[in-house]
Amino acid sequence: MGAKSDREGLSLWYRAVYRVKHFGYQMYGPAQLDEHNDPVRRLEQQRAEKVAAARRARLERERGKQS
Repeated sequence: MGAKSDREGLSLWYRAVYRVKHFGYQMYGPAQLDEHNDPVRRLEQQRAEKVAAARRARLERERGKQS
């Protein structure tokens, strides 16, 4: 996947806030947590879900145009 695909559907504002949060969690977050309690992993998962939802919506729009 290219660089565009990992930010599909994300606004510039969302990406900027994500970077600030990610940096903050990396620098000032808890030292070690389980995978399900880690705020960095949770943030990454939320972003991945948002990208996947945007990708699904785009594919649905494209299918609708082809019919």
